[in-house]
Amino acid sequence: MHLLKKLKLKNFIILFFAGVINAVGVTVFLQPVKLYDSGISGTSMLCSQVTPDFLPLSLFLIILNVPIFAFGLKKQGAEFTIYSIFTVAVYSLSAWLITDILPIDVSTVSPLAKSDLFLCAIFGGLISGIGSGLAIRFGGAIDGIEVLAVIFAKKLNLTVGTFVMIYNIILYIICGIVIHSWILPLYSIVTYVAALKTIDYIIEGFDRSKAAMIITTKQDDICEELSNTFENGITFYDVKGYYSNEDKAMIYFVINRFQVGKMREIVHRIDPKAYISIIEVADVFGSNIKSKAIDNSITDSNNN
Repeated sequence: MHLLKKLKLKNFIILFFAGVINAVGVTVFLQPVKLYDSGISGTSMLCSQVTPDFLPLSLFLIILNVPIFAFGLKKQGAEFTIYSIFTVAVYSLSAWLITDILPIDVSTVSPLAKSDLFLCAIFGGLISGIGSGLAIRFGGAIDGIEVLAVIFAKKLNLTVGTFVMIYNIILYIICGIVIHSWILPLYSIVTYVAALKTIDYIIEGFDRSKAAMIITTKQDDICEELSNTFENGITFYDVKGYYSNEDKAMIYFVINRFQVGKMREIVHRIDPKAYISIIEVADVFGSNIKSKAIDNSITDSNNN
């Protein structure tokens, strides 16, 4: 009962669409021209090509992915495993419907991009990346390679990303050897890169916020001006300069990319010697705080 309470209907709905989207990217753009997806999905595509026709892609997706997710149950948890197996099931069913049931000819060329390998690689990677990104963002996964990476990467003294990359390089080399051509595996790398960047954008957001760290001796004036201008929350704490041995403050302030120029102008107008460092922030949780609340939070921070 405790597990059932943790599972969310919203997640299942989004994961359903994630599986369908991923199936469209693979079966409509990649599989017809024999390009390969990454990870277990790409492995399933290769297996379906070198085995008899009665063993379709959808079957290999189930056979290869589900045992991996079950194997990773202890490491990833029951919630992740249930979400992932559900998503893979939807992905497999959708792939079967598109290739074998619906009146869409995906046997030789893409219905949309025809035989253009570059278009198929780009749009196949983009669309399948959207599906994979949605799956990860809402608690599951479409491909079991990430589970294998989490389990084995540390034992091999590798990062998860490096493990996945090595797996895909080996996969594409095997594909080239099996089909006696390197053109399709090389285009498949384009697919992999397009999918990888799309997954990053889906998980972390298209318009990433910026976090400004401002070191100044005029924190009160700067915080007042920034709060009045942007109405965002502000945090600062006391620091000391190593070279000057001077007491200063470090202000932490999150803005969007369109506000960077205005923020810099305000800070340097008040304190021309202020040091500003700006980094990207993938996710921001919380809401904007109006001026009165900001002023109170500044006072609280200073008192602490």
